[in-house]
Parts: sequence; C-alpha cells; structure tokens
Amino acid sequence: MLPGGRVSALLRETANRVKEMALSKTLVEKLAAQMLFQMGNSPSPAERRSWENSLVEISELFIQCGLGDVNLLVEYQLPYSSKRIDVIALGSSPKNESPTVIVIELKQWTNASLIEGALDSLKIDSYGNTPILHPAVQVSRYCEYLNDFNRYVSDENTNLFGIAYLHNWMDINNTALDLIQPTSHGILFTGNQKNKLKEFLTARISPKFSDQITDDFLNSKIAPTKQLMQLAAEEVKNREQFRLLDEQQIAYSMVMKALRDAETSNTKTAVIITGGPGTGKSVIALSLLGELSRRGKTTLHATGSKAFRNSLRKIAGARSPQVQKLFSYFNSFMSAERNSLDVIICDEAHRIRETSANRYTKADLRTGTPQLHELLNVARVPVFLLDSNQVVRKGETGTPDYIEEEARELGLKVIRVDLDGQFRCGGSRLYETWLNGFLNLDSSEKITWTKDPNFNVLVADSPEEIESKLRRFESEGYKSRITAGYCWTWNDPNEDGTLPNDVKIGNWSKPWNVKGDRGVGGYLSGELWAIDPKGFDQIGCVYTAQGFEYDWNAVIFGPDLVWRSGIWVAERSGSKDPAMRGISPEHFETLVKNTYKVLLTRGLVGTLIFSVDEETQQYFKSLFN
Repeated sequence: MLPGGRVSALLRETANRVKEMALSKTLVEKLAAQMLFQMGNSPSPAERRSWENSLVEISELFIQCGLGDVNLLVEYQLPYSSKRIDVIALGSSPKNESPTVIVIELKQWTNASLIEGALDSLKIDSYGNTPILHPAVQVSRYCEYLNDFNRYVSDENTNLFGIAYLHNWMDINNTALDLIQPTSHGILFTGNQKNKLKEFLTARISPKFSDQITDDFLNSKIAPTKQLMQLAAEEVKNREQFRLLDEQQIAYSMVMKALRDAETSNTKTAVIITGGPGTGKSVIALSLLGELSRRGKTTLHATGSKAFRNSLRKIAGARSPQVQKLFSYFNSFMSAERNSLDVIICDEAHRIRETSANRYTKADLRTGTPQLHELLNVARVPVFLLDSNQVVRKGETGTPDYIEEEARELGLKVIRVDLDGQFRCGGSRLYETWLNGFLNLDSSEKITWTKDPNFNVLVADSPEEIESKLRRFESEGYKSRITAGYCWTWNDPNEDGTLPNDVKIGNWSKPWNVKGDRGVGGYLSGELWAIDPKGFDQIGCVYTAQGFEYDWNAVIFGPDLVWRSGIWVAERSGSKDPAMRGISPEHFETLVKNTYKVLLTRGLVGTLIFSVDEETQQYFKSLFN
C-alpha cells in the first residue's frame, strides 16, 4: 500500500512459514508479485538477493530460538512515507505478556569503513563513495517514526525494540560498527554474534498472542501521536519570527473557527487562503502547525514541492528531527482514512496535481480519484494556501475556484480569505502590481515602473555584470541568488563529482543547482540550493526557487519568452523543461509567464534582470533607463 492511511506489508507469515516458502522457492516470487500489485513496480536484483538470503537467515534464527510461530511482517511500509522496514516481528513479552514489536533491519555487508569526521555514516566498497547511514541509526530512526505515527506502538504498554543484523559480517577486527553506541531502539548484531542475538530475542518476545497483536498493530490508528504534536508545539510555536498581521491573523482565526465547528457540529470545512508571493502564506502555515500541535490536534503539513518540503523540515525541525515527520507530500494520502487528521495544511496548493498516481502506484489505487479529493477527504479541516499565478508545471490544477467548487460538490463548507499584505519585494505593492502588468498575467492596466524606495529593479548588461554586482552585495552582508528560465539542458554531475557548466551565455557559464536529493562535489542537494552557502555559484530553476526568498535576486530570461512587436511571445523551442512537453501553445505561454513571475518575486531588497535575446534586452532597458 502506498503512503498514508493503514499501511501494510508485502507479506505476513510466521517464521516457520517464511522458512517453508524459502525452501520451496516460492518466497521471492510471492514478494515480487505483491510488490508489483501493491506498488506497481518489480523488485531490483539487490532486493531479490536480500530476500533470498537475509529472510532465510532471520526466519531460521527465530525457529532456532523456539519462536517459529512469531508473526513476521516483511517489507512493511512506514505510514506517510515511501520507506520500508525489512522485517517486523510481533508477539508478547515472556515476562508479562505485554505486546512486543521488534523492528529488524537486515544487511548482507561483510565489511565497512569509517568516513573521517562523520558521526553516523559509513562507507561500503560496493556503494562507492556514497555515505551509508549506520545500520543502528537507521533502525533506530524507523522505531522512532513508528512510535510517532502508530498509536498501538506509542502506547506505554507496548514494548518496542530495534535491531540491525549483519548476518554475513564475521570480521572481529573491524571497529567501524562501534561508531554508534547501542540503544533499545538501535542494537547491532553481526554474524559472529548469533548466540547473543538468540539470547536477545528469547528474552524479549514469545509467540503467545502473536496473531492478535499483529492484527491490532495493522489496524491501529495512523496519525501523529500526542508526543510528536507536543514536540512540534515546542519547536514551531515558540519561534519569534512568526508574527501574524491583519489578513494573516484573520486566516489563522478562520481555520481555528472551522476546527471548533468540526468538533461541536460534526462539520467539514475547507479553508482557502489566497495571496501572491510574499504575502505570508507559509508563515500562517507554520503558525497553524505550531498552535494545533500545542492543542494536541492531529495535523500534517503537505506540499507538492520536494525542495520546499525539505527546507521547511530543516527550518521548523532544526532542533528536533522528529518534528520533520510532520511535513509530507500531496500524494501521500491515496489510501488515507477519511477524517484521520483534524487538519491538513496544504502549502503551495497551486501545485496540486490532477491525480496522485504514478508508475509506482498499485493497480487498485489507480482509480482516477483527483488528488484534491484525497486532500479534502483526509481531514476535518483541509486548509489550502495558494497563488494561482504560480502554477508552473503541466498537470498542476490548484486554483481557488477549482478547490471551492470541488469542496462544495463533496459537501464541505468553504471559507475563503485573501491576503492583501506584501512581505517580500520590500513590501512594494507597486512592484507587485507592475509585475502582473509587465507579464500580462491579468486584465489589470499596465503601469510604468517608477523608482520605489522599498524595492530596486536593475537591468544588467551581461551575466558577468549580474555576478559582479551580486558578489558586491554579498560582501555587504546580503544573501543573493541567480536564477534562470529552464532553457539550458540540465546534465548529470561529472564522474569526478563536479557539476557541468550547463548554463552558457557567451564566455560566461555556471552549473544548474544539484539534481536530486543528494549533495555532490561539496554542494548540498538541489532542494537546499536556496540555503546552501555555495548556492550562489549555481543557477537556480523555478523548481528549486519556488517558495524561497533571499535579499537580492537575479533572473536570466532565456529564449522561451521574448518580446516581439510590443507583445510577449512564448517560444516552445527555447525551453529545455521536460515538463513542458505535450501541452498546448496557450498553456505553455501561461506556464512560462508564471515561471518568470515566481523567479521575479524571490527578492526582498531588489531584482536584477537580463535577457539572452537582444530585442527583449533592449525592451528591458527602455523600461528602467
């Protein structure tokens, strides 16, 4: 089952039965069939090898301990996550018959080495130079995650343990594994410690009531626990920078009213909060998360942007990694129970897609259900914060009218709040109004730009001038970034870990921000480009810039949007964005203009603009000189 709701495993069998299936050569094929059915994809060769070897080892170990009737959940998917636990064993304590849950991470490693300066990571030869999380830390995090979202596990009567078993490891002289001290949620055993592991298991779990305990575990309510919400309250609510003004406070109050109505009158209300860039939508979102957590209400924050989600996790959960689990994605609720949350906060809701299904989605979940319906369904009060002029990808459907129409169709009440303030772009309402006219984003009259003491707009003669000016601003203590339209091919990193200089303009060149969620060459992952100290030396695209802000912002217009004979012309041939394939010319123009609107509204102090197209560049100069 995909993230959200009641999550199950690929296989539920006793240790005895797992061993029988392995001997009859049916175990791997059964798991592969279940993976294809539940997730829509087939296992990798590495996964098959792990099932063939590691599952035999752990089931045989349980049998040798007299624990053959203990239920094992194989490949259990964590709630609201794509991560899977290798094995969970469920039974009762031999001491007092209380429920016992043992999370097991299996590794086929034979060796590992330390990484200088790393506190929780190792290097494995077969993985190259990629750091690998220490197995004891990995299983400990899985335990903590379960404890935060599974009400059965978090119950004080349930015993929770986590073990990592490296059954092929026989090297007694290698001390790399000693990096981490054992805890009840993270104990590591190697192949030459099999007897110690047997003693551990027989002292902590028995087959008695295993079937019932497994049923209770699988049927337990999945939602953030009280402990997690308390942590979130402490981490988020007490931050001084969250100060709500005017319409921000009204939006906040309307959500609280909707929640009171839900509790007293058994109603469902959707709250739609609209506002342009910099109107404080994310401040409202985090303030709500903090206050609702303090009140013990089950709440999750969701977004469609990996970069935005990961940065918010870093900001809001910097001092408490547990809090980071409250930040999820729009596609995490396909199988979630109706009203399993009190509130879901959908930030950047203009990025809601037509459906959550993708190539990994299990067959019975490919129902065509709109993603919006899943979000409306999961909480008593679904909250949507959005700017419809920030839709930048094919398939994004989030508009205020669409959300309201669908919510009312499903029987929900609707409250709408429009944010009028401007807290980005120097608070300049002139710039906001001018920009909409400049890009012809609405029907409002086009106005002439006049200098605004609150915000600076400068035209650069070259990318070299952009870089020079921004470096000077950086030396004065300002944070700055360079962004560009997606008009240059985005290549993978070089074999030596360096980034190719994909964005080339004359003799000047720079790399795009890092692809994916792993850092390379001393750079942080692309999702953290906006806050990476080295982010200045990379060019950000709309997918990494959306949702962020910095003091000085530079925007390079590519050949995908050019000025011709007094109008904007969107040139599909100028775009290298794979997301733009297969869309109509009208839709392409809208998305391209929205892209540049997003890029042009990241600055707090000022923006520099430059176009690679000479005619467009001359138009820019005529506006500002």
